[in-house]
Amino acid sequence: MGKIFVTRQIPDEGLKKLKAAGHSLAVYGGDRAIPRKELLAGVKGVDALLPLLTDKIDAEVMNAGGKRLKIIANYAVGFDNVDLAAAKQRGIPVTNTPAPEVSETVAEHAFALMISLAHRIPESDRFARAGKYKGWGPQMLLGVDLYGKTLGIVGLGRIGRAVCERAVKGFRMKVVYSDPRKDKEFEKEFGARYLPLEKLLQEADFVSLHVPLLPSTRHMISTAEFALMKKTSYLVNTSRGPVIDEKALERALRTKRIAGAGLDVFECEPLIDCDPSDTLELRKMENVVLTPHTASATIEARQAMSRLAADNVIAVLKGKPPLTPAK
Repeated sequence: MGKIFVTRQIPDEGLKKLKAAGHSLAVYGGDRAIPRKELLAGVKGVDALLPLLTDKIDAEVMNAGGKRLKIIANYAVGFDNVDLAAAKQRGIPVTNTPAPEVSETVAEHAFALMISLAHRIPESDRFARAGKYKGWGPQMLLGVDLYGKTLGIVGLGRIGRAVCERAVKGFRMKVVYSDPRKDKEFEKEFGARYLPLEKLLQEADFVSLHVPLLPSTRHMISTAEFALMKKTSYLVNTSRGPVIDEKALERALRTKRIAGAGLDVFECEPLIDCDPSDTLELRKMENVVLTPHTASATIEARQAMSRLAADNVIAVLKGKPPLTPAK
């Protein structure tokens, strides 16, 4: 059967599936992103490569894999770490892991960020732990409600839809959305309205980003876009860091151009700030909630991703089409 190289330990259900199907596995044992040298060595002579979003899979890696390499099964929903053009040129299918559990988990996390911002939960936690709480006060740490507010969803994929469902059914929010395609059925089901991005930014109280990282989406939220937003609005990003111009965001927060931001991803990951020599302003701002790219970090979601990556490998090595081709 096939030889498979996994670039880091992942949840075990998918690995067990691969072994049960008769494939042999080599798993890189480090607890961080695999060094380039180890990646190039590990891919040699394998039938399948199972990388993570932290691994740059380009022509050099594919050439190292050689003609035997039949599939790149990326363990992530996004696939901007893989050179799709180089893979297509070599006839290597690339897959991702958009399991239903991932959409639900990331939608929950997006709402956790919104609620944390609106109710100032991390700030209140720090306040209480620092011994500053001396008694209840009617204007202490006032936040805002989500109920009745307008949520702007940028990118109406599986995760954007799951966020919308929670907004409408759970919080009775009004929803506007921006996407390359209008969806009349979605509008009817959730009472949502389509708006161009510029209009959405002007109207929304909360803006949640759910777009892939493409040349067209890099820095899609920058100085001009922040100038359109309400000063009382909040921005949430659980998609990819470079979708937001981080320096423009810092300026918008520092000048109170917007009220706050909830970020699970960063422009120069794993750095929280692209310039390590400056004052790391995002980490110092009270109106910012930061999580370390953990929007899909639940047992259920990560195991589902593991199973789906394995299913893609098993299908392709049997000569069948991939289940979830990256496109």
